[in-house]
Amino acid sequence: MSEAMERRVIAVPEGLAGERVDTALSRLLGLSRTRASELVADGHVQVDGREPQKSDRVEAGALLEASIPAPRQAVVVAEQVEGMSIVFEDDDIVVVDKPVGVAAHPSVGWTGPTVVGHLAGAGVRISTSGASERQGIVQRLDVGTSGLMTIAKSEQAYSVLKQAFRDRVVDKTYHSLVQGHPDPSIGTIDAPIARHPKHDFKFTVRADGRPSVTHYDTLEAHRYASLLTIKLETGRTHQIRVHMSALHHPCVGDLQYGADPTLASKVGLERQWLHAVHLGFVHPRTGERVDFESPYPDDLQHALDVVRSLD
Repeated sequence: MSEAMERRVIAVPEGLAGERVDTALSRLLGLSRTRASELVADGHVQVDGREPQKSDRVEAGALLEASIPAPRQAVVVAEQVEGMSIVFEDDDIVVVDKPVGVAAHPSVGWTGPTVVGHLAGAGVRISTSGASERQGIVQRLDVGTSGLMTIAKSEQAYSVLKQAFRDRVVDKTYHSLVQGHPDPSIGTIDAPIARHPKHDFKFTVRADGRPSVTHYDTLEAHRYASLLTIKLETGRTHQIRVHMSALHHPCVGDLQYGADPTLASKVGLERQWLHAVHLGFVHPRTGERVDFESPYPDDLQHALDVVRSLD
């Protein structure tokens, strides 16, 4: 069966005259530069009827034609995940303690374990609201971030919790070990976040990004790193990692966002030191406040112990 394609034909405007083909394609179709380059390299792009090189320059009025493969569908695989625990469950919600290396839900290109798959494997029925592979998901944690997540089981819970996260009335508290010593030791980072223009799966602080607010407070200051408690007003993808990197205090072990690989190796970390330690919200049916706590997993506790010992 041939792959389904979306065909787009656009005349190059004056403002993009002289730009590289991949740059023009990226800006005209809202794609990342990496994705645009891939489409050109794979022969899915023509300029005035011929296949260009990605470094070729475009002229005003040229006809840019792109055939974009339709996105593949993500599939839920019902499989219980080692190290995942259910902290709380009733008829409306289920709260899990997610280990590192587990995605919140299936997505194209991810073949590893997921929270949704674990719940399906454990026989936990969740809300059918949301996209098919994301049903019941009202919040997410990065694959490389561990800690507490809540998932809606009833349709009412999904609706109420989704709104609670939008209204920023859910208490999400993280602990993170970051390089160096943030100055001031207590502060707020208010900086918009957008997709990185040159790297898929990476984000950056940019003026045209979505509003993003992070509050932090120093719990422990050590020779090489500081342990912070962090509360989020917004919930952007990679928000804490991007904001701490922008302050030049990346999460220890977060090589994607500029962490020192020597320190990561010294403390034995293969992921960012970031853990969702507390989750608190008003129960969507009873109206009572519920709070949940998660201890540090072994790899993070070990890294913290090593940092303390280096003082």
